[in-house]
Amino acid sequence: MDIDLNDKEFGLFQRLIYNESGINLTPAKKELLKSRLMKRLRERSLSSFKEYYQYVTEENTTGEELVSMLDCVSTNLTEFFRESAHFDFLSEKGLPILLESKRKNREKKIRTWCAGCSTGEEPYTISMVLAEHTEQLSGWDIKILATDLSTRVLKKAMDGVYAKDRLRGIPLHMLNTYFKKGDGNLNDHYQIKDYLRETIMFRRLNLTDETFPFKGQFDFIFCRNVMIYFDKQTQAELVAKFYKHLAPDGYLFIGHSESLAGTDTRFRYVRPTIYQK
Repeated sequence: MDIDLNDKEFGLFQRLIYNESGINLTPAKKELLKSRLMKRLRERSLSSFKEYYQYVTEENTTGEELVSMLDCVSTNLTEFFRESAHFDFLSEKGLPILLESKRKNREKKIRTWCAGCSTGEEPYTISMVLAEHTEQLSGWDIKILATDLSTRVLKKAMDGVYAKDRLRGIPLHMLNTYFKKGDGNLNDHYQIKDYLRETIMFRRLNLTDETFPFKGQFDFIFCRNVMIYFDKQTQAELVAKFYKHLAPDGYLFIGHSESLAGTDTRFRYVRPTIYQK
């Protein structure tokens, strides 16, 4: 079944997706959008993109189909220890400096936010890096908030189960320490151990929401390879919100293809893709 997505329909979806998620789809992404939305048309037994647009915007009053559509559109490329220089910096510099400061203030609490956590590899990597300092962090209150727009990837992230080929890049001692091997049908899979999973709270969150429901501030915010899908204005608004929700001297980590250069921000440049409040 080949259904045409004409320019007018593409424009309607383009505006809807931008307004709901901040994702900026250029005309070059028309075929990609068409192929991804076809899954939803088949699921709903609809015969045109016009019908599907009407279904999303008018007929499905619960908003569930809008969430499913955004699930289809968002890209979720991730891996353990991706852009490993960030985790080296966290382990060797960011965390030791933070621990020293927290001890002086007698505040044994560390809060991290992983914004755009996808299928969970990134927050679990952060939890492993923090766990490597367990002797220093004994008796500390450590929590990681992991958020994503896609409910589909959040479900996978919560399970914490990964095929063996997804574990490339994890040092062997970490694999042996923080994972348990599956059995039966999951013989070639590994699951994150419960005590690490319990430090992470997975939630659906739209980064273009005007405000975020956070009471406290974060010591570290990871938002990597997410802002590349946003236009300059949306990026600037998001960076300002990150600044607000970071604790003083907290660190923001962004993706290797991203930069705050040309953005009006109060962040201090530390090194490429790492900034400090």
